[in-house]
Amino acid sequence: MKSREQKQKDLKALTEQLSNSKSAVIVSFTKLTVNKDQEIRNELREAGAKYQVVKNTLARLAVKGTPYEEATEHFKGVTAIAWTDDEPVDLSKAVSKFIKANGEIFTFKTGIVEGKVVDFEKIKEIASLPSKDELIGKLLYLLNAPAQRLATVLSAIPRDLAVVLQQVSEGKGTAETEAKEEAKSEDTAEAKAEEPKAEEAKAEEKVEEKTAEEAKPEASAETEKAEEPAPEVVEKAIEVADESVDKVVEEESKPEAEAAGSEEVVEEKPADDQEQEEKAE
Repeated sequence: MKSREQKQKDLKALTEQLSNSKSAVIVSFTKLTVNKDQEIRNELREAGAKYQVVKNTLARLAVKGTPYEEATEHFKGVTAIAWTDDEPVDLSKAVSKFIKANGEIFTFKTGIVEGKVVDFEKIKEIASLPSKDELIGKLLYLLNAPAQRLATVLSAIPRDLAVVLQQVSEGKGTAETEAKEEAKSEDTAEAKAEEPKAEEAKAEEKVEEKTAEEAKPEASAETEKAEEPAPEVVEKAIEVADESVDKVVEEESKPEAEAAGSEEVVEEKPADDQEQEEKAE
């Protein structure tokens, strides 16, 4: 059993700690095991809070003249106090989480935030708020955001210029490639368009060749037929040939007849001369 002096020291220490704190939560428990007691102490310590099981009489004396005096009526039965010198968010998060997970052991009595008594619903609302560290991080982000944006903009100028130049270069090459492809496609289209014409010309040539081949036998037959002399023509040619032969024979025999006639004249002339000579004598 503690002595009177020890009780005075405990009261003084608890009064000083609660006076310097900003928020506190008063809870009760039943069937608490050593492991669960150690578990809640560790979680509250990680949240920057302190935890202590107190006697109700000691607690009533300790909160006199402090912001927690309004919670005096809740110091009944088994009582434990968790408090923090920092913002109430981390404490509210730890307490609400642990009571939710261990509702059969721990019971919420009341809470004191900035000197005001609050219920468990208010504690849960506070627990849903971002913690001090999270707020500081967001604040630093907001403060650094303009500088980061400025740095991003400044660094983006040469980067964007390089990107634009690269795109222009790639666009030029792409345009040339597209022009070549278009020209190639046009040539291909023209070649495809000319293919039917070439096929038609080939077909016409084949038809003409076939027609010429079919006409060759007929022409040959007509030529042979034309070359064969008609019987009348043959007879006429024979008559003409006979006449020519007769004329040639006549012409060849005519000089001989003339020569024979001249000899008879020569032979007759001396007879006339002889008669004249006889008449002259």
